[in-house]
Amino acid sequence: MTRYEQQRQFLKSNFHEFKHIKTDKIKGITQPPIVKPFDSESVLIDLPKVSKDVVSNDNIFDCIDQRRSTRFYSADTLSLGELSYLLWATQGITGMNKNGLTLRTVPCSGATHTFETYLMIMRVEGIQQGIYRYLPVEHKLLFMFELDELEQKIDAVTLDQPFVPNFAKKAAVLFAWSTTPYRSEWKYDISAHKKILIDVGHVCQNLYLASESIGAGACAIGIYDQQLIDEILRLDGDEEFVIYMGAVGKKRK
Repeated sequence: MTRYEQQRQFLKSNFHEFKHIKTDKIKGITQPPIVKPFDSESVLIDLPKVSKDVVSNDNIFDCIDQRRSTRFYSADTLSLGELSYLLWATQGITGMNKNGLTLRTVPCSGATHTFETYLMIMRVEGIQQGIYRYLPVEHKLLFMFELDELEQKIDAVTLDQPFVPNFAKKAAVLFAWSTTPYRSEWKYDISAHKKILIDVGHVCQNLYLASESIGAGACAIGIYDQQLIDEILRLDGDEEFVIYMGAVGKKRK
């Protein structure tokens, strides 16, 4: 097999192999937590209730039609209400099913939702620069820590791509989505990993469209230093690791 052929196999459905596997769910093994726990002593920041008031363009046709990857931003800050809306749009909980799984604003295979949302915040009104994590159940921000030379760290994480330093200097927030694969492996075993990649695409597309609706722009980032971003966010790199990133900032007028 060539290297292309080997990787292409991953893109294909493996249902016929999967249907003969006894998954951890079928074995009766306890389901992993649906969200990552946090220390009760953590500093939590209340997010404003999600409101349509932050939306300047509620025409979904226009948002889809005008969606572009935005690589250059204005120096304007995002409001906390706008950030609250973006977080809700990408991982907000809208209900629970009878098994206690969360129903969210994005589709996900079997409601397994393997993702955590980390934020490198540079310019959000009323929020200090630093590293945060979104808590979807509580709809709050968890302050993790300040990070010296935040913009330079972002440049290093994104491998000094020619356009990416503009994110650090102009973007208001850098989203970093991690995955905890076992949340899906518990139910889907060897089929989990393709599903995870499909699901994170839904998340980022919602970020694009929600950003467009508030006069902001987004740009997905799929090339990054895996080890460095995992180290910065204090992830183990095995059971949880970053899988996708995206920058958001107000558009230039």
